[in-house]
Amino acid sequence: MKRVYLFFAIVGAVVPYLYFIDFFSQEGINLPNFVSALFVNGAAAGFTTDLLITSMVFWIYMFVQRNQGRGPSPIPFIVINLAIGLSCAVPAYLFTIEE
Repeated sequence: MKRVYLFFAIVGAVVPYLYFIDFFSQEGINLPNFVSALFVNGAAAGFTTDLLITSMVFWIYMFVQRNQGRGPSPIPFIVINLAIGLSCAVPAYLFTIEE
C-alpha cells in the first residue's frame, strides 16, 4: 500500500496545482479574489466547505494519534494541507504510517 499512497500523494499534489496555476495565470496572484472564487456559487461553496471540515477532522485525528504515541508529527502534514491540499496531505500521512 505504501506505493499506492505515494502515487496518490504525487497525483494529489500535481492535479490541483494544474488548476491553481491556470487560475492564477488568468486572474493574477490575488488571494482575496481566489478566496471569493472558492465560494462563487452553491456548488463551489459546498465543495470548499466540505474540504475545510474534512481538513479540520484530519488535523484533529493526527493530533490525537500523536498524543497517543502513534503517528508522526502533524505539523508537516498541516503545512502540506495548507500549501498543496488535502488530496496530497492524507495519502502522504498514510504513506508515513504504513508499515
